[in-house]
Amino acid sequence: MGHGSSGPPTTAPASPPRGTVRERIDRLVREVVKFGAVGGVGLLVNLLVFNLVRQVTDLQVVRASVIATVVAIVCNYIGFRYFAYRDRDKSGRTREMTLFLLFSAVGLVIENGVLYTATYGFGWDSPLQSNIFKFLGIGVATLFRFWSYRTWVFRALPVREPVPRGAPSDGSRAKQRVP
Repeated sequence: MGHGSSGPPTTAPASPPRGTVRERIDRLVREVVKFGAVGGVGLLVNLLVFNLVRQVTDLQVVRASVIATVVAIVCNYIGFRYFAYRDRDKSGRTREMTLFLLFSAVGLVIENGVLYTATYGFGWDSPLQSNIFKFLGIGVATLFRFWSYRTWVFRALPVREPVPRGAPSDGSRAKQRVP
């Protein structure tokens, strides 16, 4: 008995297993790497389409950038859904697509807002300057997209608790008797 109490001895709450924090960090690192791989492809698509549109059309710089961003968004959705977040909840595809497009549109505004400010606010419109500020805008928008996609769009499935040995496998708990 513990310190003069008449009830059953109490035990301190169990601390989480040591591997839990490590496992969470490992999962986050894997997620960031996959997100980065898809994002890297999207970055290349975005910059290639942007420069191609600027070379073959007379569109203004921000309009060319919006077209490139939309093409990259389509590529990224495919990469995120079928590679980076393939193990995530797939039950609400309409909700997922709606949120993805909503947060991608916000990212598009962030990305192209940086380019717009550089081009029309400061007059930096050379091809090199446009690419630098396009790249910078993509970087800022990527931080927002990573947070929003993992938090709202591609939600993680609940983590299943390991079943201790001897526990019923149907998920119910055996009644414990206190002597």
